[in-house]
Amino acid sequence: MRIGLLTEGGYPYVAGEARLWCERLVRGLPQHRFELYALSRSAEQEERGHVPLPEHVTRVSTAPLWAPADDGRTHSRRERRRFTAAFEELVSGVCATDPERFAAGLYGLAQLAGEQGGMYAALRSETAVRVVESACRAPGAGRAVQAARVPDLLEFVDELERVLRPLSLDWYEEPGLGAADVCHATAGGVAALPGLLAKRFFGVPLLVTEYGVQLRAHYLGQAPDARPAARALLAAFHSRLAGEIYARADLLTPGNAHARRWQERCGASRDRLRTVYPGMEADRFAAVGEDPECGDPDTLVWVGRIEPAKDLIALLHAFAEIRRAAPHTRLRIFATAVAPGYLSDCRSLAAQLFPDEAADARTVGESPVSFEEIGGPEAPTSAEAYGAGRIVVLSSVIEGFPITLAEAMLCGRGTVSTDVGAVCEVIGGTGLVVPPRNPRALADACLALLREPERAQRLGAAARARALELFTVEQNVAAFRDSYLRLLARGAGGRPEGEVPFARPAEAVVPGHWTTPTWVAPASGSEAAV
Repeated sequence: MRIGLLTEGGYPYVAGEARLWCERLVRGLPQHRFELYALSRSAEQEERGHVPLPEHVTRVSTAPLWAPADDGRTHSRRERRRFTAAFEELVSGVCATDPERFAAGLYGLAQLAGEQGGMYAALRSETAVRVVESACRAPGAGRAVQAARVPDLLEFVDELERVLRPLSLDWYEEPGLGAADVCHATAGGVAALPGLLAKRFFGVPLLVTEYGVQLRAHYLGQAPDARPAARALLAAFHSRLAGEIYARADLLTPGNAHARRWQERCGASRDRLRTVYPGMEADRFAAVGEDPECGDPDTLVWVGRIEPAKDLIALLHAFAEIRRAAPHTRLRIFATAVAPGYLSDCRSLAAQLFPDEAADARTVGESPVSFEEIGGPEAPTSAEAYGAGRIVVLSSVIEGFPITLAEAMLCGRGTVSTDVGAVCEVIGGTGLVVPPRNPRALADACLALLREPERAQRLGAAARARALELFTVEQNVAAFRDSYLRLLARGAGGRPEGEVPFARPAEAVVPGHWTTPTWVAPASGSEAAV
């Protein structure tokens, strides 16, 4: 089976934990042929090159979303009229919340781009700006977009040109995405756009996986000081795009119930939703998880990226309360990545709350809070970081699927977590959960487990059993293998009626224009003979 794997800003150029599931998926299904189509976010990403790939990955195609994409293409008067008509439909659908007009405009632009080439000049033209301005002033437009001024329009058009670049790519000509058996988008949003086109023009089944909802990420990632009207236009565009993806995908595989609820609110049909949890390499944590005596019972452990969303400030205030009740407790913070400014703030607060302590006048003082890196001398691996204590804390105010929490469960640790994202779904009653931004509640829960080590051990054992059942690579790969086979057997809505999967051998594929489905015009006898 040929799988077209669509990524944005990740695999195969990034091998971080958030993208490791792609590599595990590809390596876990060696019987299939994978073709990778990656949208890159920076020149540095491409210069580093991609990670080593197995032999059954037969193609890697990359398209930059960061660089100017002016191909020097200009359009004739007739083509400009077609562009204006399609662009008006798209923008009207954005401003007036009309999904049908949005879809008509999107596929109209795709048709034009497929036939005539890139649209860099057209999307950045004065005509495009005037079309957006007219749509913002038209009856039915949202109040926020009606206030758009020239800087807002320019910012929106600039972003739109970048987001719509997949329409102009050469990925669709056979034997590209148009000849794949299944398109698998590893995220929603822009990453799934090539899959939408492959489904629309070639009838290729589309599978979309979201472990973090891209629409939600866009909302959270918008700069607070950005122009309100431009923000409203971009939010409306991404909302319409997400709705189109959810409406057209043959199967959606959210990584948790939290992502699933977002997709349902955006119009996804329940009969095309199947939750597939991320897969962890359980063997990496077996030694720690199977040793109930591993770790200091008086040490709390935090693991993750040090950034504001993780709310280490609240954790440090909570630890100050814990120290008053349990003076011998330590807090070890292990960083997988760092936002430098926020790390400095956390270090400063820790120095104020916990002055270096010394046993006597001759001993060097030591703080009960330590900031360390995974890969350092005391914690070469993440498993050893979790194994430094018996209790793992998660203090986030924003989470999608909490990877570090699932890893702590595989290590058999008792956990105290804030109730955000998919935390309650992942924990499932095997750990303590408290409200976010509540240092007192966080401190009380930690003290409860510190004072009852047997309870912490029982919860850790139950957590490990749950994680081994739900969050392993094996269950993840098996779920996608089954999904691929189901999609291929059922076919997409665009597959010709009566066509049988694998009925046409690969060597019989004849390249054609990507916007014309191969089954639209049956070959004549002489052409078939060729």
